[in-house]
Amino acid sequence: MQNQIKILNKINSFNKTISVASDKSLSIRAVLLASQAIGISSISNILESEDVMSTIKSIKKLGIECKKIGNKYKILGYGLNGFDIKKKTTIHAGNSGTFARLILGLLVKTKKIVKLTGDKSLSKRDFSRITEPLKEFGVNIKSKKKSLPIEILGSEFLKPINYLENKGSAQCKSAVMLAALNTPGVTKIKAVSSRDHTEKMFKHLKIPIKIRSRKKFDLIEIQGLYQFDAFDYIIPGDISSSAFFIALTILSHNSRIRIKNVNINKTRIGVVTILKKMNCKIRFKNKKIYKGEEIADIIVENSKNIKGINCPAYLNSSAIDEFLIIFLIAAKAKGISSFKNLGELNKKESPRLNIAVNFLKMLDIKVERKNNDIKIYGNPYLKISKKLHIKNYLKDHRVFMMSCIAALSFIEKGEVIIEDKDSINTSFPSFLNILKQLGAIIK
Repeated sequence: MQNQIKILNKINSFNKTISVASDKSLSIRAVLLASQAIGISSISNILESEDVMSTIKSIKKLGIECKKIGNKYKILGYGLNGFDIKKKTTIHAGNSGTFARLILGLLVKTKKIVKLTGDKSLSKRDFSRITEPLKEFGVNIKSKKKSLPIEILGSEFLKPINYLENKGSAQCKSAVMLAALNTPGVTKIKAVSSRDHTEKMFKHLKIPIKIRSRKKFDLIEIQGLYQFDAFDYIIPGDISSSAFFIALTILSHNSRIRIKNVNINKTRIGVVTILKKMNCKIRFKNKKIYKGEEIADIIVENSKNIKGINCPAYLNSSAIDEFLIIFLIAAKAKGISSFKNLGELNKKESPRLNIAVNFLKMLDIKVERKNNDIKIYGNPYLKISKKLHIKNYLKDHRVFMMSCIAALSFIEKGEVIIEDKDSINTSFPSFLNILKQLGAIIK
């Protein structure tokens, strides 16, 4: 079977309640921290995507016992640096940048060389932003370039560091935080605000951490060598996966959707903040706090008067994975939408900013670009009335899913062929099935 789909029709109106894929960021972090805890942790509702399965497969290879019983994964940890690593161990991160960067932070004391590899897409991404601070801890790291494969050999003489993270990368910040666990003394981090799942998990596990929020940075201090106990955790739904159905509902006539039990962590809901500023109808219901994370149902209605936005750059980090969808909404808005300082988009699974600009031009939307800033000239009457063939982009799941939402929202006549449907297995294997539940006809 070809690795592509064909969409011939715009989706009809719908009024549905759905559940989306579990949060990938929380799934990976929960598994990795369970591997360092003392005792058996129980993690329910883990996202069983390729990225998370790569994480589970890798910790098993590093000597951690992990079994699935019903909807729960039982992970037996032996405390900090509790891996049992064999000679010539190679772990494959697949397409997961989150796992690849975070696992390096947990290998800072390994007494045997571990080789980290990834797929073609991940192997093109820059890892120097995490390998350089790890070297400051005293870790030995070898790579021919700034990318994978990487060989890491830990040190018995780690020293705490002062680390500046000024790009808004939660992956880099979290990797340093995990390295600090095995390091004596206090590691200090000054970081641009970004996803704070790792901080919340540290607090829940009573790992010594101090956080002071400033206007532009968070100041984080971590006391190393604190052993923590096993824990139970239930993974909620993912806001990034929800974003595609939020957009589809906004763009679909007379439609309404309720997305149940989604993580609405304030560092992750930039997409909601931005779309509400564009006059889109989104609200939260049934809010609750679960182990530091805020969870809610998201209710969305079709929006008839979408307006352009001059998007504040401070929202970039909290919407970094959702900008492809935001651009799609801007394409249908009345007026001009401006977005600035989006260079981080080109450091994802594919050069997403480049792809987004080309994609919108393919839809005959006027886009102006200057370096990492773009302006999108919205067209409230946007229609696809021709045949489009959207080819694969280094297995980028979000490009594939954005293409599906565009096709289901804008087709009037013609067809859209979208390649690389298997890319969704990295983060959201049930994506197409949910679209079909909403009435999409996909061949």
